[in-house]
Amino acid sequence: MTLAALNSLPLPQLKEELRRCCGAAAWVERMSERFPVKDAVSLLEAAGSIWKACSEDDWREAFSHHPQIGDLASLKKKFASTAQWAAGEQAAVQQASENILEELAAGNRQYLEKFGYIFIVCASGKSAAEMLHLLKERLPHTPADEIRVAMAEQEKITKIRLEKLLIS
Repeated sequence: MTLAALNSLPLPQLKEELRRCCGAAAWVERMSERFPVKDAVSLLEAAGSIWKACSEDDWREAFSHHPQIGDLASLKKKFASTAQWAAGEQAAVQQASENILEELAAGNRQYLEKFGYIFIVCASGKSAAEMLHLLKERLPHTPADEIRVAMAEQEKITKIRLEKLLIS
């Protein structure tokens, strides 16, 4: 979709497209108020500044719109509107060994239990082993530190998805 096409969408459709990029309702609402935007740089700058101004509850809401890393069944069912993007982002997981998948599943459970939300990582270009390493590396974080790391990962995901939106 071109930027001109995105700028001309009716508000409900614009919000739906934005929601595909980031599932936080507050972010979607504030982003939709910035339209029309003059260029892709302005779009990405607004996305980042609005995201950083969101609350922890907003960040957690956005995280809830993602399947867990390696949860391919959930990806296909629950997250149909972003499944194509998420599948591409998690493509390396599909070739992972059974051992890596089991470790990811166990790590995901530990992470969810400790932090109260799923492990968020910008998976694009990362192997399953790399994501497992990052998961293990982040598990010892304090909740206050980890929410910031997860927020930054979501920001990367949103940027990539906005860029995909403009080329799809």
